[in-house]
Amino acid sequence: MYLIFVFIVLYAPIVYLTVYSFNSGGTMQGFDGFTLEHYAEVMQDTRLLIIVLNTFIIALLSAAIATIIGVFGAISLHFLRVKSKATLLTLNNVLIVSPDVIIGASFLILFTIIGIQLGFTSVLLSHIAFSIPIVVVMVLPKLQEMNISLFDAARDLGASSWQVISRVILPYIKPGIYAGFFMALTYSLDDFAVTFFVTGNGYSTLAVEIYSRARQGVSLSINALSTLIFLFTIVLVIGYYYIERRNQRPANGVVSE
Repeated sequence: MYLIFVFIVLYAPIVYLTVYSFNSGGTMQGFDGFTLEHYAEVMQDTRLLIIVLNTFIIALLSAAIATIIGVFGAISLHFLRVKSKATLLTLNNVLIVSPDVIIGASFLILFTIIGIQLGFTSVLLSHIAFSIPIVVVMVLPKLQEMNISLFDAARDLGASSWQVISRVILPYIKPGIYAGFFMALTYSLDDFAVTFFVTGNGYSTLAVEIYSRARQGVSLSINALSTLIFLFTIVLVIGYYYIERRNQRPANGVVSE
């Protein structure tokens, strides 16, 4: 009953928003009839389509770069044999739970001091930075599950350090890598607070654009745009679980043999 209540609280506003994105009345006070004109309005808005493209470019680039850095950072952190390992892991986790307003303001100050113009570069660097700790957290558990004898066996067979990483470690932690990439991608897509601080004039992302339009008044085109984003998020989740299940099948087959 508790879970049902939580799901109702979380999904009821989304359902309400989605239903009224098809309302021909133009308001959210009463449903007058079914229409797709609000979705057509979104598709015909050239500026909005450019913002959507900017958002996906930022999300894909930041997630890919953050995944590469985060994977090798997690590997380095896992094999670190010094007392500072716990401290480094704590510092990594602090970045995840830190308020986005503080992170965004600190990035704004940093970019202003070093002279980076606010826009695509500043948003990309910010998204990479706050995505790396997420990837590290997603990859570390898979590294901790690995049997240390795998490394010894690879070394005994003459594998170099890079071969151990590329042929032993990376294939084993692949589910964690996928999880980190998709988490970084979704965090980048829906981030508002950090992006709001570091975006410049003439450059925007979907989260910032939706906020700006919502301040101007209720428009059902916002409902349509939000519905499309929600549907895309669902596709991402389904794709992640499909990839995860496909990667688990060979492993199960090896175990059964």
